Amino acid sequence: MGRSITLGIVGDSAAGKTTLTRGLERVLGEGSITHVCTDDYHRYDRKQRAERNITPLDPECNYMDMMAQHMWHLRNGEPFLKPVYQHHDGTFGPLARVDPKQFSVIEGLLGYSTEDLRGLYDVRIYLAPPEELRRQWKVQRDCSRRGYTTDQVLGELDRREPDSEAFIRPQKKYADIVVSFMPNASGDQEQLDAELVLRPSLRHPDFRSVLDGAPDGIRFDEREDGDLHLHIPGRLERKRAEAIEELIWHRLHFADHLRTERLGEFTIGTELHRSESLALIQLLILYHLFTATASAALGGAGTRATSAA
Repeated sequence: MGRSITLGIVGDSAAGKTTLTRGLERVLGEGSITHVCTDDYHRYDRKQRAERNITPLDPECNYMDMMAQHMWHLRNGEPFLKPVYQHHDGTFGPLARVDPKQFSVIEGLLGYSTEDLRGLYDVRIYLAPPEELRRQWKVQRDCSRRGYTTDQVLGELDRREPDSEAFIRPQKKYADIVVSFMPNASGDQEQLDAELVLRPSLRHPDFRSVLDGAPDGIRFDEREDGDLHLHIPGRLERKRAEAIEELIWHRLHFADHLRTERLGEFTIGTELHRSESLALIQLLILYHLFTATASAALGGAGTRATSAA
């Protein structure tokens, strides 16, 4: 096959990477997308990390060179065998074969931490929820799915904080889109606000035609550094969400067959929910993936600005 269009999703543990990824996988279909988690490239298992007093957030705790080599194979459409890290018990399983497809999603902690890795993505997303919200999500996830107690999770978060500050958060500056889901007065996780930073490393849709100036509507702010700041309220009315969705779908007429009501879906426990802000973010990512696809089909290198780091 030709090269795979590659999306990076980076953020700290429990920042929402898997939630964002699953929605894209549902829309694109399992036959069109390959998903790789860079957690598989941990150098040590959970017991060994405890013995060495090192966290998986530290690049020294990961096979960074192997990660970069394998991800370039993925981008170039070349199959490979990768390690498998098992979160349920913190050990490694048998090697797994990866077969590249039209799209590749690479998500994890350290995906933008080296120049070799940064150079392979068509689109780079960084998830940056407020720390209080991320801690809440991590407690919910690790207690319900990984068998930890609340005290264990909070203790591990505190232990990892210096490495989060040193190794994870600095990667935010390399993202094309920074996404921050924010709590609001409703307190409803189904209606979280979203703050987006859209950087000029990609050409984003012009949203100004669908902004109505309503105090509870979508707000847009262009900064002197060229970054665009977009605020999407969690309590956005459906008709206003539809206006911006139509703007993007109009530019994706060649992918109109993917239109679906399944954007924005996520689970809390076993209950299915839907978020308008999440749906719009997923649609914006799809826009950039298909724009890169069109560029590659015409023999281009993609849509990234040549000056982007």
